[in-house]
Amino acid sequence: MDDLIALDRKNIWHPFSPLGVTQDIPTIISAKGVHLYTADGRKIIDAVSSWWVNLHGHCNPVIAKAIADQAHTLEHVIFAGFTHEPAIRLSDNLLSILPSDQQKIFFSDNGSTAVEVALKMAIQYWHNRGVKKTKIIALNGAYHGDTFGSMSVAERGLFTQPFFPYLFDATFIEFPDADNEKEVVAQFEKLIRLGDVAAFIFEPLVQAASGMRMYSPDVLDALISLANKHDVICIADEVFTGFGRTGRNFAIDHLKNKPDIIALSKGITGGFMPLGVTACSQKIIDAFDSSAVEKTFFHGHSYTANPLACAAANASFQLLTEAECYEKIRSIERMHLTFAESITGHRSVEAVRVLGTILAIELKTAEETSYTNPARKRIYPFFLERNILLRPLGNVIYVLPPYVISDEELQLVYTTIREFLHLAQNT
Repeated sequence: MDDLIALDRKNIWHPFSPLGVTQDIPTIISAKGVHLYTADGRKIIDAVSSWWVNLHGHCNPVIAKAIADQAHTLEHVIFAGFTHEPAIRLSDNLLSILPSDQQKIFFSDNGSTAVEVALKMAIQYWHNRGVKKTKIIALNGAYHGDTFGSMSVAERGLFTQPFFPYLFDATFIEFPDADNEKEVVAQFEKLIRLGDVAAFIFEPLVQAASGMRMYSPDVLDALISLANKHDVICIADEVFTGFGRTGRNFAIDHLKNKPDIIALSKGITGGFMPLGVTACSQKIIDAFDSSAVEKTFFHGHSYTANPLACAAANASFQLLTEAECYEKIRSIERMHLTFAESITGHRSVEAVRVLGTILAIELKTAEETSYTNPARKRIYPFFLERNILLRPLGNVIYVLPPYVISDEELQLVYTTIREFLHLAQNT
């Protein structure tokens, strides 16, 4: 195993990891349910669903079998000019739980590409109609992925600084909180009245990478209503929030008003395989529904609608839509709320936020809340040493477990968080 670690250090460039910092990292040899098993015999609770993708537990037998069966039938085929049953069934499954105005599914590879597709759809929508609308509005603190389009509509900061000269311009409105909702709505209305706004993109109700910041459905409903009034395309980035994370199938299910375009990924395959999806309404389709070549949506990926990924997604959908799954989601939310109440007011806690299966604990620190807050250097190793994977967002500890986590396993995570808070208040 030492030879493998040496090869890892020599050959591999890990994401979000400074190359100049060398440290031992666990080698995962297997996983089951909520647990990751390491080469040195440790059993780690994956309390963040491996970057928010795992819904039904690692190595879920239903999804594993679906992939294996599909691999013996059709592993892949070009999706331009051909189709296959897994993609057709997945499109039907998704449209059965998406808002009723959603009419078509466009496949890609991951969350960032799902957002790229959404942005290109919105921009070309106006181009195909011969209307000059080019401005994109987003929320401060946004994160939509790491490709150039998704970076352009995201927070200008540490992640994107080297690329500032190459990003297209976007207009950012303030993140709406309890103190500024009216001002944000007024700011948005003033911008869209100019008539040059093509699209408004948002992470509905939760900005994940920004520290699990949450905002109210009412203010988002107000923003979408204004966008509809002024004919602005609305794009919901549900890459993180989709598939039950907020307690409902999608975060937009908490809203009265619905977006025109929806980007999906992460939990779509239950954490087994990469897959991105962009859904759109008939309004969008109408601008492309033409035999004119110049109105074609020229976008595609080599692995578009990969049959193995679609098979995994269909199996995950089957599990998600069973009553037992949503009973577990509601149970996790109840446990989160009880725990949140128990630590609210703690000397080390600035704020606690809960929505569905998402629990976020913002710690009091001398530095401002941000991804680079040095508290991360204390938080991550503390929990990993105790065999719990909690990958904080700066000074924000968040818990986002697979839906199969047991009450006892979740209580162990809470107990360990209490231990950390107790030590934090005494240092």
